[in-house]
Amino acid sequence: MDSQLPGFYKLSPAQRLAKLKEAAGLTEEEAAILKKAGPLPMESADIMIENVVGTTGLPFGIATNFRINGNDVLIPMAVEEPSIVAAASNVAKLCRPGGFTATADEPVMIGQVQLVKIPDLQSAAKKILSKKTEILDLCNRQDSMLVSLGGGAKGLETHILQTPAGPMLIVHILVDVRDAMGANAVNTMCERASTLLEELTGGEARLRIISNLADKRLARAKAVWTSKALEESLKGLGISGEEIVSRILEAYEFAAHSPHRAATHNKGIMNGIDAVVIATGNDFRAVEAGAHSYASISGRYLPPQQGPTLSQR
Repeated sequence: MDSQLPGFYKLSPAQRLAKLKEAAGLTEEEAAILKKAGPLPMESADIMIENVVGTTGLPFGIATNFRINGNDVLIPMAVEEPSIVAAASNVAKLCRPGGFTATADEPVMIGQVQLVKIPDLQSAAKKILSKKTEILDLCNRQDSMLVSLGGGAKGLETHILQTPAGPMLIVHILVDVRDAMGANAVNTMCERASTLLEELTGGEARLRIISNLADKRLARAKAVWTSKALEESLKGLGISGEEIVSRILEAYEFAAHSPHRAATHNKGIMNGIDAVVIATGNDFRAVEAGAHSYASISGRYLPPQQGPTLSQR
């Protein structure tokens, strides 16, 4: 497949769909789903959430020109804001010679069990860790399908917090959720393990739930935009490639030193991420929460921690 699709933006919606059907090898049924102005039937919507009176929709577009890890891909994006799909397609075109290189950690999510009213926090933490195998085995008995696919509870951590509401012992259950977001599997494990944790510590369990700060499940992507490519893309402005690179670096440093700028900087990044998350039917609120909490993990709200670097090529 070639993701470039030259002239794609010039076609009518029907022509774009025909082109996409051919490029992506869609079946007639799959193409028909995309063709519908309202793909969510009312009877389906009515069982998804409460008090349903209708459905809403977003434009569903395709970002072109992407090459990721040597493979051409077409990126689905659902978003209401103009220029996001065009901008994504354009920057992918500018770095197309090398494309994007992407990697991801193992899909480990964190489940948290909050324990309070513990007489001796340090002893309780040690006792929990001494029973790690037993606790993980108990968790894995809750989801045999996940375990059969190579996932399941893999690790255990303890964290002592001193808070205005009193001291707390927080147990982190580390769960490989495979391709899932993992909330149901992780929450079930936390709920089942909480009784045993209460017995081991003499405390009382409160919250037993997944964390959306997925800092053990990071994804990374990088690409190179050369000063020459940037200069050519903006040749109508008469600015040199080196000057464009310098201005990009200045904008990044502005965001790195001003949380007010970083918020808008990160909103721009989430324009593309949310559009893909929504188009693929995933939980964009969880992704937003995770992204912004990770941006603050150092104690300061920051743009991506590995920012742009200078290229003179």
